[in-house]
Amino acid sequence: MSAACLAHLARCGRPPMGRSGLLQMALVALPLQLDSQLHFNIFRRQFYCPSELRPSNTRFDPDSSGRPTTWDSFGIWDNRIDEPILLPPSIRYGKPIPKVSLSKVGCASLIGQRRENEDRFQVSQMTDSILYFAVFDGHGGPEAADFCDKYMEKYIKDLLAGEDNLELVLTKAFLEVDKALAKHLHFSPNGSTATVALLRDGIELVVASVGDSRAMLCRKGKAVKLTVDHTPERKDEKERIKKSGGFVTWNSLGQPHVNGRLAMTRSIGDFDLKNMGVIAEPETRRISLTHVHDAFLALTTDGINFIMNSQEICDVINQCHDPKEAAQRISDQALQYGSEDNSTIIVVPFGAWGKQKSSDTSFSFSRSFVSSGRWA
Repeated sequence: MSAACLAHLARCGRPPMGRSGLLQMALVALPLQLDSQLHFNIFRRQFYCPSELRPSNTRFDPDSSGRPTTWDSFGIWDNRIDEPILLPPSIRYGKPIPKVSLSKVGCASLIGQRRENEDRFQVSQMTDSILYFAVFDGHGGPEAADFCDKYMEKYIKDLLAGEDNLELVLTKAFLEVDKALAKHLHFSPNGSTATVALLRDGIELVVASVGDSRAMLCRKGKAVKLTVDHTPERKDEKERIKKSGGFVTWNSLGQPHVNGRLAMTRSIGDFDLKNMGVIAEPETRRISLTHVHDAFLALTTDGINFIMNSQEICDVINQCHDPKEAAQRISDQALQYGSEDNSTIIVVPFGAWGKQKSSDTSFSFSRSFVSSGRWA
């Protein structure tokens, strides 16, 4: 397009119905094509005149600058993951919300130095508007983790039919799965951690957890912990154990255990310790994603958590080209650092994927090079 034509467009603000005209319409209606948007941004920078500002009626122009929201407003750059936006949620929430495709999610699970892999993970499209992500870390055998892996999603989906509050749905599902497992295992003394995340409309993220598997959000390059480990080191957890008649002891590595057996105070299963204060009720957290700042969600089991801190995991993932590479690198690195436990991770990319990528990566030198396993 000639410079004279561009200048004419800048003066009148009404481009003809060619390529630029379609861009103008698509910019307001969403979604946009990235290569066209880059040309449009160049046009804006070169020919936009502040004296010609007019208030905009579009809901995607919150500052009334006359400049509608663009892809760049919420995090698109050269090393991004290209995804279309979800139009109905974007209109509902008044801001662009990119689609999270399960095909882009990275997953990895390594057996480590154990005889078998007792970790389980699950990624699925639960409903038209809800994505499901979960990690389970079994102990004393894989039966409890297998049961959670097989039935947790079903219980959640059944509860969604009559309840819209995702935090309440997850709490009820954890308790129902625990009851069903008791009948299935006939109160056998093995159990599992459970960390489950639901993503509704690409923006509402709700996480529930019992045990020491974790969920972490990378926001502006910083790790935001969405879960807190349920261990006897927590004052509130220890008090519940003692009030229920249980006790806490420490092993030779300085790790606290409930009744000398279990390194966590909440779990699915472990029925021999239920009367001692070990419960299956999860702690939940709800957060609204901001795709311009939020790069990814990571769910990890303790084979990774006990050897790499959250910020280190965040930094390593930010160096990777895509979530699949990131998941494999984190699980491999945990083993290289000395973890002997199963190492499982799920990496879910959001709008700001790749934005914080840099050559500066910090590592923790306070890492403990001992076995991270509960049963070592």
